[in-house]
Amino acid sequence: MTTTATPDVMTTTDWIERTRSIGQTLRAEVADRDRTGEISAAAFDLLRSAGLSAALVPTEYGGGGATHHDMGEILRELGRHDPSTAVAFAMHAHLVATQVWRHKHGADATPLFRKVVDGALLVSTGASDWVGSNGGAERVDGGYLVHARKAPASGCEVGTVLVTSVRYEDGPEGPQVLHCAIPLNAPGVTIEKTWDTLGLRATGSHTVVLENVFVPDAAISLIRPADVWPPLLNVVIGAAMPLVLAAYLGIADGAVGAALDLVAGRGDPHIVQLAGELSNAHTTAADMVDAMFAGSENLGFANTDAYAARTLSRKTVAADAVIETVRLAIETVGGVGYSRGSELEMRYRDVHGCLFHPLPRAKQTLFSGHVLLGHTPLG
Repeated sequence: MTTTATPDVMTTTDWIERTRSIGQTLRAEVADRDRTGEISAAAFDLLRSAGLSAALVPTEYGGGGATHHDMGEILRELGRHDPSTAVAFAMHAHLVATQVWRHKHGADATPLFRKVVDGALLVSTGASDWVGSNGGAERVDGGYLVHARKAPASGCEVGTVLVTSVRYEDGPEGPQVLHCAIPLNAPGVTIEKTWDTLGLRATGSHTVVLENVFVPDAAISLIRPADVWPPLLNVVIGAAMPLVLAAYLGIADGAVGAALDLVAGRGDPHIVQLAGELSNAHTTAADMVDAMFAGSENLGFANTDAYAARTLSRKTVAADAVIETVRLAIETVGGVGYSRGSELEMRYRDVHGCLFHPLPRAKQTLFSGHVLLGHTPLG
């Protein structure tokens, strides 16, 4: 499958308008999917056919040549219309962004770029794998047999390639982690529908089960010590967190718009005050996300612990601000915002998902504190 050709030059406005058209198409079914918990395969087909799944791939590889910030605006606009699809799509986007960083720093990302341009949708398990990873691997002729349970794996029902890692206890110098890409249709790969949550119900973040899946040596992208901070994660943090929080900012944008529609023209003193507080929270969220993109230097940032720590600090502040924005949107409109018939109620549930992306506040403050005091991120 190939994506629809994109123009050689696309502005940020062009990307937003293209996304808005898709988002408006998806809006009608968002409430139903929130109730059923079913991901929309059609949504991802639209994103792929519109060239958005390959937007970050450089034009010389057949992609859209979008900047890191452009991709953030795509996710923000999508979040205004369809929160679950935006957050699930951010998981694909951040994996592509990581490869763009590698490409900009001299690595060969051609194989993955080609797959994405040909229609591959990438599924990440990094949030649960983190440093030590899980599962197990057995060395066999030509590769490894791996077994693991990977959750959450957002978008796994519509994805094509699982980008994951597995712990290998029998490394020559102690436990190792094998980073690899596994086709989701490979023998031994199954999906257990375990995602039944308060919010983001339609992200399809189920459990991918690997049972004696053969991973050839050629599919292993990195082997590293299992319990030592890997510089790779500095890159992932810098590439991923701005994109992920952009999707949540879009959820907050939608809440602000819905609230202002409901109180338009009102002059009650308490509503005016709440609207001012809403503006403060929303501005803080937007400024923090903008700062994350500015700091990424269009994926040219240096791979340092200090950069990762600063990005994670901004992530925590942004997460607090987007949640506060949606809370204030509900308080501004009153009890109607607390009703299941209001999209504000759904957005309030959905926006809390930002708390659980790497790193949650308590882990983030430890990470940033360790780095600020001159230690490694793990202490």
